[in-house]
Amino acid sequence: MSTVNPQPLWQPDPQRIAGARITAFQSWAADHHGAPAEGGYPALHRWSVDAPEAFWKAVTEWFDVRFSTPYARVLGDRSMPGAEWFPGATLNYAEHALRAADTRADEPALLHVDESHQPLPVSWAELRRQVGSLAAELRALGVRPGDRVSGYLPNIPEAVVALLATAAVGGVWTSCAPDFGARSVLDRFQQVEPVVLFTVDGYRYGGKEHDRRDTVAELRRELPTLRAVVHIPLLGTEAPDGALDWPGLTASDTDPVFEPVPFDHPLWVLYSSGTTGLPKAIVQSQGGILVEHLKQLGLHCDLGPDDRFFWYTSTGWMMWNFLVSGLLTGTTIVLYDGSPGFPDTGAQWRIAERTRTTLFGTSAAYVMACRKADVHPGRDLDLSTVQCVATTGSPLPPDGFRWLHDEVRDDLWIASVSGGTDVCSCFAGAVPTLPVYIGELQAPCLGTDLQAWDPAGNSLIDEVGELVVTNPMPSMPIRFWNDPDGSRYHDSYFDTYPGVWRHGDWITLTSRGSVVIHGRSDSTLNRQGVRMGSADIYEAVERLPEIKESLVIGVEEPDGGYWMPLFVHLAPGTVLDDTLRTAIKRTVREQLSPRHVPDEIIEVPGIPHTLTGKRIEVPVKRLLQGTPLDKAVNPGSIDNLDLLHFYEDLARKRA
Repeated sequence: MSTVNPQPLWQPDPQRIAGARITAFQSWAADHHGAPAEGGYPALHRWSVDAPEAFWKAVTEWFDVRFSTPYARVLGDRSMPGAEWFPGATLNYAEHALRAADTRADEPALLHVDESHQPLPVSWAELRRQVGSLAAELRALGVRPGDRVSGYLPNIPEAVVALLATAAVGGVWTSCAPDFGARSVLDRFQQVEPVVLFTVDGYRYGGKEHDRRDTVAELRRELPTLRAVVHIPLLGTEAPDGALDWPGLTASDTDPVFEPVPFDHPLWVLYSSGTTGLPKAIVQSQGGILVEHLKQLGLHCDLGPDDRFFWYTSTGWMMWNFLVSGLLTGTTIVLYDGSPGFPDTGAQWRIAERTRTTLFGTSAAYVMACRKADVHPGRDLDLSTVQCVATTGSPLPPDGFRWLHDEVRDDLWIASVSGGTDVCSCFAGAVPTLPVYIGELQAPCLGTDLQAWDPAGNSLIDEVGELVVTNPMPSMPIRFWNDPDGSRYHDSYFDTYPGVWRHGDWITLTSRGSVVIHGRSDSTLNRQGVRMGSADIYEAVERLPEIKESLVIGVEEPDGGYWMPLFVHLAPGTVLDDTLRTAIKRTVREQLSPRHVPDEIIEVPGIPHTLTGKRIEVPVKRLLQGTPLDKAVNPGSIDNLDLLHFYEDLARKRA
């Protein structure tokens, strides 16, 4: 594996390495906490996983974490699940998110952009004032520490204010995007029983207005624990009966009061995609998220007060929560509310240009769509401020790395990152002081003992294995909601290797320390005993201009056989004829191996995704094995349920 890309695509110059915050941190941690002064990032990473107490103590001191009550020790119980971080400590996440208001009151904390692409700033002082006003109103409504507050909101400043006000009072935030239907929202919110609901009357997407008032009415009927509903008139409608108006709750000039809460007090609830059952309601802590995100954003992403941080996301995806945490490093965050490709595929690049973004985060799928649409951002736009383009959601194919390098800038830092909703962070990805190799993530993240394991629990180098994390991370869930004995939490990550987190991805750790992600291990392709990642096949097949998107499934059959179909969604005007079938098979054979060649190539009307845009493999596999639709998939978790009927019909015909 380490000889595949002998030359890096990008190498940080000595000036960049010297100026990186992670370099300063290493030098300081060497003086104060016994970190290695020499050996660069690999030595720092080794220390961070070998001496976690010293490392995480250093993180809290470097970023000046304000503990209202001091901690007894860094790590109490170290076992997983159940590790106890900073016992005895109290603090408040929102206090840290608003700290820059003390020194940079008039500078923008938020830049809000809609489909008009005109950035509207919200200053640090104004953000702090609105949070203070809303926090006081939440307390007046009876919201107490531990109460759940929910948002059915797009990516707008009001959503950030509501999250921070909730955290300030010690409440527990949870949100869904307004393109989620009522059933999807209720599958999530009914589990946590919110007392307040913040909602819009609708949203704008793709140049159209989408009225959501009927959905909101249904949410109000089906959430009996609500004490208050707050109406945000994005489309300009009147507040419905019994709802409170947003402007009235954020009008006063009130300093925020930050409730000191225990380090492991819940901050928010995130949800798994829930493709095969009710979404898991994942609870993360105020302190755990605070220290993990300071490390990830301040050291790995190299963000600080002079930066502008734009990640294309919605409030239904963990990357929104991660984006909001950019405030922790004093960074201006860019909130884009709209279609990623409106009015054309190049839209996100224009937003990066308009907002003078320094770190631009998007999906691997968007990069590949730009490549196919022949977009030329570096030629057509001024992207001189963009230092880093980061991608997640799925592995960035090698062609995506090459396209960013060729079409944005040849000295661009490209950070393909991988983590999960489960930890609201990255296991591997961006390191500003390391080279970038095509198709590879730069390294495992600090404090993350990332390994690739075989089924017997042996660590592998330069071989494909299960992604495991062998020591606790502060942002690992404190629990799942409504999982009183912890069994669902345990079974999700710890049932394969006791006491070790198994994430469900195939990875290769290379001998030079980089990481390659091969796709989900729970939908693994396994031919003649050779395990293969679906991501490798997508990367090869979707280079062909005729293929818009693809889905590969490996189905174990009752007679012991194995059927591996490739479903293709074709580009407009393309026909799946023998010539194209031959071209697909030849591409897979030459670029991967004869084992990867599908048994059948089948045209489909579209590829189904989760609501956050990930291809769904496991439910399709279940359908093809004859599982009824209502048992194979949770309908509220899919972007287009009609697409699944094709696979259901195919299973029927094959049976």
